[in-house]
Amino acid sequence: MPETTSKDFVISRVFNAPRELVWQCFTDPVRMKQWWGPKGFKVHHSKMDLRPGGFYHYGMEAPDGTPMWGKMVYREITPPERIVFINSFSDENGGVTRHPMAPSWPLEMMSIFAFEDAPGGKTRFTVRWSPHNTTETESKTFDEGRDSMTMGWSGTLEKLEAYLTKAV
Repeated sequence: MPETTSKDFVISRVFNAPRELVWQCFTDPVRMKQWWGPKGFKVHHSKMDLRPGGFYHYGMEAPDGTPMWGKMVYREITPPERIVFINSFSDENGGVTRHPMAPSWPLEMMSIFAFEDAPGGKTRFTVRWSPHNTTETESKTFDEGRDSMTMGWSGTLEKLEAYLTKAV
C-alpha cells in the first residue's frame, strides 16, 4: 500500500496535575477504564500489556449503546515522557477492523503521546496523530475529519481533566 502524506493532527492540553500522575492515567488499565474515550462513552473492557510490542485493548459503549473496540500496539515507551503506538479499531478479540461509522477511515493511526512538565507542577499533554500505511482515500478521509477529531479528543481530554481533579 503506498504511503500518502497528510498533515498531522495535534491537540494539547495543560492539566493541573503532576506529570507522573498524568502518565499513570495512560499506563494503568484500571485508571484508563475510568476516563478513556469520547464524552458519553463508557469503557467496559481494559486490558494492557505495557511494553514495546505490547498492546492496550479496550471495549467501549457509545451513548446509544453501540459497542466499539479499539487497540493500541506500543512501539516506544519512555517513562514519563512519551508513548508511541499504532492505534486502530478492533473487534472483541483484538483483530484490526474498519471504523464502524466511517469505512474509509485509515485502518491504522500513528499516535504519539507526549508528557511535559509545565510551570506550577502542571503537565502539558500533547497528542500527535497521523494516518499510517494509508490509501489516498483514507488520507483524504483523515484530512476531512479534523473537526470530528477535535471534538472527540476535546471530550476525551475533558474526561481526563475531570478524573485528575478527583485523583490528585
